[in-house]
Amino acid sequence: MTRCDFHVLQAGLCHHPAGMARRGAGFCPAEFPALAGLIIHPTEGAILFDTGYDPAFFAATQPMPERLYRWATPVQLKEGHAVADQLERHRLKPDDIRYIVISHFHGDHIAGLHAFPAARLFCSRIGAAQLTAGSRFGRVRRGLLSALAPAELHQRATFFEDMPAATLGDDMKPFDTGADLLGDGSLLAVPLPGHCVGHWGLLVRDGDGRRTFLVGDAAWSSSAVRDNVPPPRITTALLGNTRSYRDTLHDLHQLGARNTEILLAPSHCPEIASLADPPA
Repeated sequence: MTRCDFHVLQAGLCHHPAGMARRGAGFCPAEFPALAGLIIHPTEGAILFDTGYDPAFFAATQPMPERLYRWATPVQLKEGHAVADQLERHRLKPDDIRYIVISHFHGDHIAGLHAFPAARLFCSRIGAAQLTAGSRFGRVRRGLLSALAPAELHQRATFFEDMPAATLGDDMKPFDTGADLLGDGSLLAVPLPGHCVGHWGLLVRDGDGRRTFLVGDAAWSSSAVRDNVPPPRITTALLGNTRSYRDTLHDLHQLGARNTEILLAPSHCPEIASLADPPA
């Protein structure tokens, strides 16, 4: 089975009350790093999982009602910390990125898409449809910034839902099927419903044979997965579906307990951020 080099990248962070991401955590402000994954496939080249924050986020949240997004989750992004700026230390340029796997279309996951115009996109069809559904205010309430999506998204995209189902194997239970993105078992996209419409994770096998399950926002921390503690209902109902979110979190908790060799990696987890390559 094909193995890849894998790197965690941090592209900024936001501040938000801790209790909005984990029930019972209180309402003191907490930092939530915005993480992306850089995957180097031996034959397909450089691939990204999400993009984190980018200067484009600030432009997209300049007008109202989009500015409400910035007010609700104040963002910090140091100069040179956008994913496109971090590629040089890996001897890559933005045009070297062949594919981008999009977990979902919230602004903190797609803000850097503009920097990679040559990349093919793997994403959810129903997730992409949310970028034009409803009013601008309604989209902002759901964490969506339509200005961050490329105009030619549908021409560049391969949709998870259109790909043949791939069996994941007994060691991934209770998760059964996903989409084999490259046809060699190296990158398996897995539906993780609940956080928002069209939310998927990515299972990556690295060069040491270890597997990392990038779970996006199916949890905001590794500890929440270990303890099976979801966000409060107000958070999950605002962005997605509470019952589905809690079912997915429970499944991740079961997977983590059954198979400790798989690293479960939420996109805003400080523990996973500690593994990130430092920006140059």
